[in-house]
Amino acid sequence: MIDIEPKEFAEKVKEWIDAKNGTDVEIIDIAEVSTLGDYFVIASGNSERQVKAIADNVEYEAEKLGIVPKSIEGEREARWILLDYYDVIVHIFHAEERQFYNLERLWKDGTRPSAFE
Repeated sequence: MIDIEPKEFAEKVKEWIDAKNGTDVEIIDIAEVSTLGDYFVIASGNSERQVKAIADNVEYEAEKLGIVPKSIEGEREARWILLDYYDVIVHIFHAEERQFYNLERLWKDGTRPSAFE
């Protein structure tokens, strides 16, 4: 588990994504609709290189806080990288993949906290 509150960590992840020019960053509170975690952070990059850079930055900044992911998926292809931080699950998509999978639609029952917008 992470040492800071999940909401605070999700906010930090958003900042780290913004630092690498990630686009369309959205945080979804899934705590009431899933046991997977408390928050999804979803973002896009415009190329495989940018998607990887965003994921690397999130991982680097989290490690500076002593937080390591439970698992990482998709690094090789860098079309959809998932970083699982237990209560906060980070999805970084290539823009085309994000449109195709449309996680926001699948998790429409989750709430979008206004503090994140």
